[in-house]
Amino acid sequence: MRSIGFLINSFFSIIVMMLSFVVEAKNDIQGVRVWPSPDSTRVVFDLSDKPDYSYFMLKNPLRLVVDFDNTGKADELPHIPDEHRIITKIRYSKAKDSKSTRVVFDLSGSAKPVVFALAPTPPKKHRLVVDLYAQQTSLYSNEKPQSKKRERVSDRDIIIAVDAGHGGEDPGSIGPSGTYEKNVTLPIARRLARLIDKQPGMKARLTRTGDYFLKVNTRSVKAREKRADFFVSIHADAFFTPGPNGASVWVLSLRRANSEIGKWLEDKEKHSQLLGGAAELIKDTENEKYLAKALLDMSMDHSMRTAVQVADEVVGELKKVTKLHKKKPQSANLGVLKSPDIPSILVETGFISNPKEERLLKSSNHQEKLARAIFKSIKSYYKRNPPDDSLFARLKEPDQHVVKSGESLSLLASRYGVSVAALKRANQLTKDILYVGQVLTIPKA
Repeated sequence: MRSIGFLINSFFSIIVMMLSFVVEAKNDIQGVRVWPSPDSTRVVFDLSDKPDYSYFMLKNPLRLVVDFDNTGKADELPHIPDEHRIITKIRYSKAKDSKSTRVVFDLSGSAKPVVFALAPTPPKKHRLVVDLYAQQTSLYSNEKPQSKKRERVSDRDIIIAVDAGHGGEDPGSIGPSGTYEKNVTLPIARRLARLIDKQPGMKARLTRTGDYFLKVNTRSVKAREKRADFFVSIHADAFFTPGPNGASVWVLSLRRANSEIGKWLEDKEKHSQLLGGAAELIKDTENEKYLAKALLDMSMDHSMRTAVQVADEVVGELKKVTKLHKKKPQSANLGVLKSPDIPSILVETGFISNPKEERLLKSSNHQEKLARAIFKSIKSYYKRNPPDDSLFARLKEPDQHVVKSGESLSLLASRYGVSVAALKRANQLTKDILYVGQVLTIPKA
């Protein structure tokens, strides 16, 4: 009986010890990573379990404090480079109790924190993300954004916003050998930007210049701040099997376009960003909403038509240097393409999940071919359709047309938006008769 009692007591002692261990078991900060960018910084805490946290701001000096409940410290916190503009230091401070950890961010200036937890996505575990946005720019402040009207400058450059997909904590898709999509898109974007900058009359503006995270919405905002005429986003496709391959080009779907127009109409502060001086003319009128919608519809219609035409050309050039996954431009509900006022396309340069294409996408030679194909397409479109105040417009050669069977002077005049008299004058014609194969110069409308 004594031995049985001893066994029972021992069993309960083990249970108590196990329960005690469960109660006292802590979450752990297993690592801390910092992703700086010009306008924001992302700090990621890797944890062994779901974080239980809270945070608050302090002034004089400016600090962000994050409390992790029932959590142990990481072995070390990352050093912040001297040139960093938002966070000057990350450090520990006295926690609210013995089981918690307090992390303090010393800030160089006013910043808006956005803090959220992420569930595990293998191979990553639980994470707590701290985004800090600089408050110096109107993009993140409570001030009303100022409308930047484009001044009429003759011979101006055509601005192309080049967007390298993903970045920083967001690696994008991952290839079979471990290649991150973000490490493919940036070099292609840089190559494309260099080609654009070498072309007189064109200028590139990269939305991100390094390995840092940008929100989807921020990318189109940056393009607008740079007064971009066109926006191209570079990506690499992926699938859960290695078979699919080839490049594709995407434009915004009509359904998403209409949805975006509705959002812009509800935010009157954004009208001036899209409509420029027209926003002042329709302000405070009874028909403001209807007039704004009409103008936004026209702006979106122009943007989408331009995007589709450029996308067609990009597909045509890409098929010369790589396989195509889709032989025609595709439309989809893509957030990065949602700008009503900037023609935008997304280029999937290939499937990083396909071993052969993964190797190609890492190749500098293939990256250059892809960049040249995209550049040639954008340049070709704007050579034919230059903005009136651009250098391309001044240097534009007269359009030419080869007469086909059934075509007449009146038909061609209507098609190109010129008068019959102007068409005859440009070609020194004395009669209204045309011949098949005849080359006509089309004057400017």
